[in-house]
Amino acid sequence: MSIIRIDPAFDALVPRDARIEKVGGGFTFTEGPIWRPSGVLWFSDVVGNVVRQWSPDGTVKELLRPGGYDGNSLPAGGFVGPNGMTSAANGDVLLCQHGNRRIVRVTDDLRVTKLVDNFEGKRLNAPNDLVYRSDGTLFFTDPPYGLPRQDDDPEKDLPFNGVFKLVNGKAAVIIKDLTRPNGIAFSPDERTLYVSNSDDKRRIWMRYDIAPSGDVGNGRVFFDTTTHEDGGVPDGLKIDVHGNVWATGPSAVFVFSPAGTHLGTIKPPEDPANCGWGDDGRTLYITAETGLYRIKTSVMGQALVYSRF
Repeated sequence: MSIIRIDPAFDALVPRDARIEKVGGGFTFTEGPIWRPSGVLWFSDVVGNVVRQWSPDGTVKELLRPGGYDGNSLPAGGFVGPNGMTSAANGDVLLCQHGNRRIVRVTDDLRVTKLVDNFEGKRLNAPNDLVYRSDGTLFFTDPPYGLPRQDDDPEKDLPFNGVFKLVNGKAAVIIKDLTRPNGIAFSPDERTLYVSNSDDKRRIWMRYDIAPSGDVGNGRVFFDTTTHEDGGVPDGLKIDVHGNVWATGPSAVFVFSPAGTHLGTIKPPEDPANCGWGDDGRTLYITAETGLYRIKTSVMGQALVYSRF
C-alpha cells in the first residue's frame, strides 16, 4: 500500500499522516460503495451476485442475494451481479444490475422495483454506474459487461454502449461513441460531466460540457492512461466539493485537479474498481477486488453532499 504525492496541492487533500486501512475482505469483486444515513456502507460484489453492508464495528452482512442477476444458473466468474449505486432524494438506493440488464430502486426494507430496463423498446446492455443531477435527472452508463460475450453476445440488442439520461421514466441516449463507458460524475457546478472509458486499448477519462437539458457537447479527453505501465482500466470515479476528480484506474485511485493535473495516487494492495466518501464525509472508501479499504481525506466528498438533498 502506498500514497504517492506528485503535486504539492495533494497535501491539502490527503493528510501527510494518512494511511490506507483494510476494513473488510474475502469477497469476489467489490464495487459500488455508497454510504447510508444509518451510518453503514453498502457495496456490491459483481461476481458474487450479492449486495452487502459493512458496519463500523466490522460486521458484514448480506442484503440482497441475488443482487444483480435472477437467473437460475450463475456463470462462473461472470460479471452478472450488482454494480454502481446512488442515493435518491427520498433516501432510496438506485442499483445497477448487470445480469438483469436494468436499474432498480431499493428501499430501506430491501423492496426492489424496476426503474428502467430498455431504450426505445430494446433491452439495455448492463447498466454499470449512475449519478443524479441536483434537479433529479438520472444519468447512467451502459457497457456490455453483464453479457457473456459482451459486444458479440447474441442477446445484445443495442448496437452501441451508451451514456443515458432518464427523462419521464424513459432512457434517452446522450453519448454513443465510447467503447466501454463506465464511471460517471458531475463537477460541483454541474456544467461538466466526467465519464471513464474502461477499454484496454483506450484507457481514458472524458469530460463533456453539459447543458441544462442534459445534452452534452465539446467532448474531450480529460486524462489518458493508455500507455500506463500498470494494468487495469479507468473505472468508478467521484468528485470532491472543490471539483477534484478521484478516479479508480490502473492499479490505483488517481486524484486530478479540475484542470486535469495529476495531483497524487492512492495505491491499495489490490486493483481498485470504485470509491466513495462516508463517515463524516472525509473518509474515502475504496472497493478493490476482494477487499474493502478506506483512507482519511482533508476534503469532503461531493457525492455525500448530494445524498442529503
